[in-house]
Amino acid sequence: MSKHIEFSATGGADVLNYVDYTPKEPAENEVQVANKAIGINYIDTYVRSGLYPPPSLPSGLGTEAAGVVTKVGAGVSHIKVGDRVVYAQSTLGAYSDYHCVPADKIAKLPDDISFSQAAASFLKGLTVYYLLQMTYQVKPGETILFHAAAGGVGRIACQWAKALGVKLIGTVGSDEKAAQAKRDGAWATINYHTEDIAARVAELTNGEKVNVVYDSVGKSTWLASLNCLKPHGLMVSFGNASGAVTGVDLGILNQKGGLFVTRPSIGNYITTPQILQHAAAELFSMIVSGAIDVDVPVKQQFPLKDAARAHQLLESRATSGSCLLIP
Repeated sequence: MSKHIEFSATGGADVLNYVDYTPKEPAENEVQVANKAIGINYIDTYVRSGLYPPPSLPSGLGTEAAGVVTKVGAGVSHIKVGDRVVYAQSTLGAYSDYHCVPADKIAKLPDDISFSQAAASFLKGLTVYYLLQMTYQVKPGETILFHAAAGGVGRIACQWAKALGVKLIGTVGSDEKAAQAKRDGAWATINYHTEDIAARVAELTNGEKVNVVYDSVGKSTWLASLNCLKPHGLMVSFGNASGAVTGVDLGILNQKGGLFVTRPSIGNYITTPQILQHAAAELFSMIVSGAIDVDVPVKQQFPLKDAARAHQLLESRATSGSCLLIP
C-alpha cells in the first residue's frame, strides 16, 4: 500500500498523519511521479497551520519533489515513463510515495544532478532566480540585503549572488549561521540578535544603504528593512516567518524616501512552461558547475513518516539550508 502525509485540521506539526492511500491515475496533461526525494519548504508550515488554508480538508501537503515518471496522461508527449524529473509547483500532496503533477510544471533532470539535490533546490532555486533576475535585476558590484541568509532560500541566494558578482549582506540569527552564510558567499553578515540591522547596513555601505532588500521574515524585520533602503529603493517582502506584515501605513514609504514595496510569489513569476524551463536550466547549470552546492546533511533528511518532526525542527530555526523527506 502506498503512503502519504495528510491532515484533517489545521494547526501544529502534530496534525500531520502518515496514512495509507491509493495514488490517483494521471489526468489529461498530467504525469504520475514516484517520488524519490521530497522538498520541505517554509510555506508548507503556513498551509499546515492554516495561515494559507488548503482548498479543502483532509488535505495532502507539499508541492515539491524529484523522482521517476511512472505513468503519463493523455496529451503528454514531451515526458515519458522512466524520465528523471523534478517539480515545485504541483497541487498539494507531494509528501507522498506517488503524486500526479501537471506536465507543464515538470522539468527533466540532468543525469549529473541527484534526486536529493533536485528536491533540495528546485523551489528555493526558482525563488532565488525570480528574486534576483525578475523582481529586481541585481547587477555585478551592487550591494543587496537578504534576510535569513542561512535558510534554504538564503543559502542558495548567497551562492548565486556571489556567482553574479553581487555583494550580499545576509542577516542571520547566530554566529554559526553567520559563518555558514560567509562560506556560501555572503559578502558580509549581520546577527540580528546582537546587531542593529539598519545601522550595520549603513556602516557597511558608507551611509549609502541599498537599492533592494529581500525579506522573508516579515513582521519582525519590516521597519528595519525599510530603514536599510536608499530613496526610491525596493522592499521585496516574499515571506513571513515571524508573522505577516499587516496594517501598513503607506505614508511611511514617503517619509523614508519614496520607497517601493512588492509582495511577490513564485506563482506570479514562473508563469509559463517557457519561463520554468529557462529558470530550471539556469539553476541546473549553477549546480553542475559547482557555483551552487545543495547537498543536504544526513541529519536534515527524514523518513516520510517523520514529517511532523521535520516541521518542528524547521519552525524552531534549528536547521540550516534545505530539509528533505525520503519516501
